[in-house]
Amino acid sequence: MKKDRRSFLTKLGLGITGALSMPLDGLAKITGLQNNPIKSIKPLGFQWETSDPFLFCAHHEDSFPKGNDELGPADSLKGRHMGNDFIIKDGYRMYHGKKVPGFPGHPHRGFETITIVRKGIVDHADSIGAAGRYGNGDVQWMTAGKGVQHSEMFPLLSKEKENPLELFQIWLNLPKKNKMVEPHFKMFWKEELPMYHYKDGKGLKTQIEIIAGTFKNVKAMDPPPDSWAADKNNHLAVWNILMDENSNIKLPAAAAGINRTLYFYLGENIRIEDKEVKAYHAIEVEANKEINIQNGGEKAGILLLQGKPIGETVMQYGPFVMNSKEEIQQAFEDYQNTKFGGWPWPKLDQVHASSEGRFAIHANGKKEVKGKI
Repeated sequence: MKKDRRSFLTKLGLGITGALSMPLDGLAKITGLQNNPIKSIKPLGFQWETSDPFLFCAHHEDSFPKGNDELGPADSLKGRHMGNDFIIKDGYRMYHGKKVPGFPGHPHRGFETITIVRKGIVDHADSIGAAGRYGNGDVQWMTAGKGVQHSEMFPLLSKEKENPLELFQIWLNLPKKNKMVEPHFKMFWKEELPMYHYKDGKGLKTQIEIIAGTFKNVKAMDPPPDSWAADKNNHLAVWNILMDENSNIKLPAAAAGINRTLYFYLGENIRIEDKEVKAYHAIEVEANKEINIQNGGEKAGILLLQGKPIGETVMQYGPFVMNSKEEIQQAFEDYQNTKFGGWPWPKLDQVHASSEGRFAIHANGKKEVKGKI
């Protein structure tokens, strides 16, 4: 049983990463563009490569069909690797779900998850008693700290029409001093998410969702108290930049020594300064230089991840991220002994009643209700 559990935990840490990069240092020297802010361009896969303090970002995009009475797909699951289904078939994946797509109860220690849901619904449940249903623009921020189990299921609520899902899940590291803090669960509802609205000289619009950090005079909501984002000197930023066709925007410079990457996930092409970039590429840039972005002929979506490096050894094994092999071993032992508080829900693949709208129950019992889906 222990072997099976460890195998499951190991699979949770696996993904597909982008492979090739295009260094531009040589190009800069040849063309004399030493001031070009672009450091590299890399193609994107399912799991995106990130820089310290981030661990990775997964982009989930699934065209789920109509749902059934159990909130799973109302079509045949024959031919799937149930319980470990990461290959797109008929437009979607079941992930670790067997009836409802998603990720049944599993543990984390030593880092944070930021889940940004652009389309679709996520049902959350965890070992500290928190739960919720959120999506279609909502953001969840969870500090795993010393250890938490949680489930992330994707209920297919509609029986009449398809149930598309698109979300980003970002893994943000914690420094050694905060790896064993108490777990924390927080919701950023779409109605409350700070936005920056901009019109360029032609009147074309760009909207920026400020999930972390500050853009101009628009400040994000407060992150969890022990997050790397809680100290403004760490310059952590998570922005979702949505640009109209042919629009233009300039991103302000951050401090030197900061990692900044743009993930161009939606659109056709953009120009950063004088460099054209095709969709579904990551662009690593100099953070201490202004970045001028000119969009092409389709609406564009760009996720920006930025932050001061933590600069510590990262030791990861599946869902545990610590600083040494000994700490990883201790994480496994602690999980085996305590289950990080146990599982207070009827099922590991916990989903909430189909009649529920968007809501959150916090560990202190407080319930927020945000109304219909």
